[in-house]
Amino acid sequence: MDQELLRQCEAEAKKWLSPAFDADTQAEVKAMLDAEDKSALIDAFYQNLEFGTGGLRGIMGAGTNRMNKYIVGMATQGFANYINKAFAGKKDTAVVVGHDCRNNSRLFAETVADIFSANGIKVYLFESLRPTPEISFAIRQLGAQAGVNITASHNPREYNGYKAYWDDGAQVLSPHDTGIIDEVNKVTIDQVKFTPNNDLIQIIGGEMDIDYLNAVHEAMVDQDVILRQKDLCIVYSPLHGTGRVIIPAALRSWGFRNINVVKEQMVIDGNFPTVVSPNPENSEAMTLGMKLGTRLNADLVLASDPDADRLAVVCRDPKGEWCILNGNQTALMLSYYIIANKKKLGQLKGNEFMVKTIVTTETIAEIARRNGVEIRDCYTGFKWIAREIKISEGEKKYIGGGEESFGYLPFDKVRDKDSPASICLLCEIAAWAKDNGMTLYDLLMQIYLEYGFAYQDAVSVVKPGKSGADEIKQMMEDFRNNPPKTLGGSPVNCVKDFKTLKMVQNGVESTLDMPATSNVLQWFTENGTKISVRPSGTEPKIKFYIEVKGEMGCAKCYDSAVATAKEVVAAIKQDLKL
Repeated sequence: MDQELLRQCEAEAKKWLSPAFDADTQAEVKAMLDAEDKSALIDAFYQNLEFGTGGLRGIMGAGTNRMNKYIVGMATQGFANYINKAFAGKKDTAVVVGHDCRNNSRLFAETVADIFSANGIKVYLFESLRPTPEISFAIRQLGAQAGVNITASHNPREYNGYKAYWDDGAQVLSPHDTGIIDEVNKVTIDQVKFTPNNDLIQIIGGEMDIDYLNAVHEAMVDQDVILRQKDLCIVYSPLHGTGRVIIPAALRSWGFRNINVVKEQMVIDGNFPTVVSPNPENSEAMTLGMKLGTRLNADLVLASDPDADRLAVVCRDPKGEWCILNGNQTALMLSYYIIANKKKLGQLKGNEFMVKTIVTTETIAEIARRNGVEIRDCYTGFKWIAREIKISEGEKKYIGGGEESFGYLPFDKVRDKDSPASICLLCEIAAWAKDNGMTLYDLLMQIYLEYGFAYQDAVSVVKPGKSGADEIKQMMEDFRNNPPKTLGGSPVNCVKDFKTLKMVQNGVESTLDMPATSNVLQWFTENGTKISVRPSGTEPKIKFYIEVKGEMGCAKCYDSAVATAKEVVAAIKQDLKL
């Protein structure tokens, strides 16, 4: 054991035995100090939980490297200091505060509200848990200057987090992100104003729900198909989270009448007792929904993650068996339907645009281009999609955007991922498909036949610790200095480096038009393969996103097209030594 590190952790921990911390916290810290095994102490105090560009996220417990009311308090005091500087001289500065279903989320949200109010900032505090997109919507609706949502999204149960938003309803971008971080890093525990000014805290709830539900209607494309297929059999699960408050009501307000919820997962519980992980990307989380769907002979099964920004879709394949769509397929289907049916109904005026992240399927770009809709690429993270909406507000019309990690936003009244609006629209798409004698699966096959088949795979290489971080850094440098010449048997004809903002295509160098640099590399081959590689910003891993194009002559050729694509992916992994 590193004795110097242990001494540093013990010294830091002893500071938490002062009267500035409550008795329970002191007792938890004392137990770690007294324990023979010091690993828990070191893990809790070896570093400060970093307030990054997205806020905070970490395991709950006492310590500087944990999510607790004191770390939340110092973050909020720094955020309040920055707001008061940024809006100096403005009367009635306000923030919106919300939270999800997790353990301690209400406590942290009330702590945040207390501190903002103590700093002279009006607080609109939601009465109980609400979806992330509703927090984003409320900031814009109420004309607030900022917002905080207490959530760890789809992380395991022991985690909680803190998302910081700015006045446009989006997570903070430059220059505010670094400005807030600088202020947070200056704060010490004795500077935190924990005593609230209750006159500045206003509880909100039902009235904002109504406004948000009305806004979600703007994502609707064709109500007639919903009216014709109002009895579409829908199964929905909130995975114990915030979607239970809004999503069934949203579906009813759109006109759907056969909405069935997974009762065991409608229970609000931060321990997520019915799933291993509350992540709709994991097929295990969809098991109870599929069981209910089978019993009811449902048309589709849907779920949202605990803060209801991400969603998952399960539909039936030609054999009648459940098929879980991946994030690219869901984004593809939403994009296709929005463009095709708005065009058919004469709703496209020529000034519309869509946004996707650089690691999301290129087929979306092909659909947009063929139909005369502008398509924009941005970095991973919905704050970048929100940025594109903001810079074109009043000039061009945003009609949809998404990313491969199960997040989509089909309208512009919210500036973060929105599963309530996306789920409603997916049900409209299923109704439209049924109206035309198809399932969602059939529609996906139709899209592949019309715009080309593509298969996606992702690989995460985990490299823990400092040595792992060094290894990941070296891997990126090696790839940057010696890019592959061929991948999967096809020559690489285009390299994009988002750290230098340089692109080399067929030997010709040009500059990439992006708002900032990012440590991401992309390689494109002659046969249409795209590989993206980037280190994770939150975990000790390096991620590879692979997209392979293929031939699919008929709807029944899908399985063989996937099998062929998997062979190419295997060859690419071998080329990259994955």
